[in-house]
Amino acid sequence: MNRSELERIARAMVARGKGILAADESSGTIAKRFGALDIPSTEELRRSYREMLLTTPGAAASISGVILYDETLRQKTSQGVPFPRHLEQLGILPGIKVDTGAKPLAGFPGETITEGLDGLRERLIEYYELGARFAKWRAVIDIGAGIPTNHAIAANAEALSRYAALCQENGLVPIVEPEVLMDGAHSLEHCEGVTEVVLAKVFECLIAARVHLEGMVLKPNMVISGKKHPQPAAPEAVAAATLRTLRRRVPAAVPGIAFLSGGQTSPEATLHLSLMNAAGPLPWPLTFSFGRALQDSALLAWSGQAGNFLAGQKEFAKRARLNGLATTGAYLPAMEAVAA
Repeated sequence: MNRSELERIARAMVARGKGILAADESSGTIAKRFGALDIPSTEELRRSYREMLLTTPGAAASISGVILYDETLRQKTSQGVPFPRHLEQLGILPGIKVDTGAKPLAGFPGETITEGLDGLRERLIEYYELGARFAKWRAVIDIGAGIPTNHAIAANAEALSRYAALCQENGLVPIVEPEVLMDGAHSLEHCEGVTEVVLAKVFECLIAARVHLEGMVLKPNMVISGKKHPQPAAPEAVAAATLRTLRRRVPAAVPGIAFLSGGQTSPEATLHLSLMNAAGPLPWPLTFSFGRALQDSALLAWSGQAGNFLAGQKEFAKRARLNGLATTGAYLPAMEAVAA
């Protein structure tokens, strides 16, 4: 493990004005998103869609890295350039999703454990050779009646720490993603309490596993009320609760925090990020690692039609630019009406 190289890559991932595109949807997930727009989920259409995003002119000004899926890491542009090499040529870091998904946790109804540790060392070696320089593993924590339990939190935190240690051993910066879901009817305060407990356990396990904190990136949820809560929290309340939780539980040694969007609308996620960055000096850079909040408008504009390629890129460029502004606290909702 070259600690200085891990630190360099981690800092580049959270560089000022930039964030990470999460384009790591599994074949099943992207098939659902395509299906909602009546787009056939063929390998070529999936490749073409990812190419639309990854070849958007000017994207490197706002995108520091891209999380890819196994299929995409092995695909090429229409010019025959492997996607990882194409990204490197733009100065964008290629990354890879390495978990195999959240599965039911035996004995704990309603809770899950993320799998994928078996054979991970060998996969990481291959992914590094294919060009990946960072990786991502997502743990899923749901809020509901009697959940999450301490056991589910601990099991997922332990898996995250083992994954992170293996990544660093093999030269990849780990994105550590403990997601407290915004599904359900829980309040902002309930989410804050759960998120704090989860982050505390995650860092306890990371430290116990001897993970080099300066060579990782945290990808947490924002503290937000559940989708079914009768009174959604105001953006300012979301920003304040999230910052309060992070200050309490995230060591200053961590090079940066890249939020997931977690089902928020694109403007909501961007506004929340901007408000946090406008709040004053923080121990770490706050940026984005969005999937749908970066892609939804681009996917709709493209809709699987070759003639819409440039329209899709225009939408992606706009969202990337707005989120880049949010990393400096300079985003305003009125900017949504301005063309890319």
